[in-house]
Amino acid sequence: MFILTVGLNHKTAPVEVREKLAFSEESLPEALAELKEQPQIEGCVILSTCNRTELYAATTDVEAGLASLHTFLSRRCNMPLTELREFLYTHTLYDAVRHLFRVASGLDSMVLGETEILGQVRDAYQIACDHSATNGVLNTFFQQAITVGKRVRTETKIDQNPVSISYTAVELVRQQLEDLSGLTALIVGAGEMGELTVKHLVANGISRILVANRSYERAVRLPERFQGEAVEFSQLLERMKEADVVVSCTAATHYIIKRDDIARVMREREGQPMFLIDIAVPRDIEPEVGGIEGVTLYDIDGLKNVVDRNLEQRRKAAEKAEKIIEEEIESFFKWLGSLFVVPTIVALKEKANRIKEAELTRALNRLAPVTEREKKVISSMANSIVNQLLHDPIINLKERATTKQGHLYAEILQNLFNLEVEGQRPKEKKIGQKPVGINTQQRN
Repeated sequence: MFILTVGLNHKTAPVEVREKLAFSEESLPEALAELKEQPQIEGCVILSTCNRTELYAATTDVEAGLASLHTFLSRRCNMPLTELREFLYTHTLYDAVRHLFRVASGLDSMVLGETEILGQVRDAYQIACDHSATNGVLNTFFQQAITVGKRVRTETKIDQNPVSISYTAVELVRQQLEDLSGLTALIVGAGEMGELTVKHLVANGISRILVANRSYERAVRLPERFQGEAVEFSQLLERMKEADVVVSCTAATHYIIKRDDIARVMREREGQPMFLIDIAVPRDIEPEVGGIEGVTLYDIDGLKNVVDRNLEQRRKAAEKAEKIIEEEIESFFKWLGSLFVVPTIVALKEKANRIKEAELTRALNRLAPVTEREKKVISSMANSIVNQLLHDPIINLKERATTKQGHLYAEILQNLFNLEVEGQRPKEKKIGQKPVGINTQQRN
């Protein structure tokens, strides 16, 4: 059984192509059924996120399996395969396993070490299971990939250092104030950055959200989704007295929050500290605000320094993660090798015994009559020949079973001896045929 991956992602295809091959959760059952109907596909999983669409399949014939996956994608996006190929990547066997382990670990993501992808891999596998699209090999493959993703995050903490400006801003607040429950945050600006900041604040347990925007109508829409409160922009400084955290992210071309304003606010807050984060460019908050007692001010450069440090931490964590992945690949292929090797050895012995018994019967009939002692001597000689002939291939195959090439040795043995091992031997493969899928990684 061979594992294949065909797909595209944010590194190989523009969004115009990716959106054509995006599968909604509702469309996955029908797509999985269509793919599973292909005679070369023994099992399949479709992973579709905003940044990637990937087909994972188990097959007994690499070339025919790849052809089925390519044709399926071409048909789904209504794009000729000759055009689609330039955006696709293909991984087989070792590289397919390594790819999914890296994907689940967040090492192949747009944001290094992102957390969401592990849940997306888990969901894709669960949907495929629910619709009976997987097989034994894919089940173990995906279960181990999910385990690898968890292990990487636990042992390297690669996802513990935020690398987005909005998330970093909130993380700084959380580190400084520890517990956000019972606190009030004022978001100045209701654009995309403001919305992301509100999401992170809510996720971290902030109790109350105020949103001020020059367009009051827009300010109203954002807090509606987060049970916050819209503030008239003219009331900004007045309502700021209530805020423990102020995040400003407007498109203003000048300072909208000045030192004298905050000094007045702080007097009315009677010394209660205030945390201000300016993630606007040009800046919204006058730098001198940071000199006021009780005020902590971060601007975009201060946040970027934190992000850069966190990115460097993630890169170091990624190096550790790659080592973990190599260990897990070794473990997976040991299992896969044993899965191939044992039935191959059984099939080899059975075929050798069938041939031996047929030839013994033929020889004894031609020599008849023979005594029991003569029959025993001839049978013993036949057994000895067969056992000695099979000894080295079987021993070598058992040794290779614990390596990542074990299943390939089993496959070669199946072809050399023309063995019938159900579910493992490529259909109609001929001896001398050009080998495919051995540690290959290719872009089509």
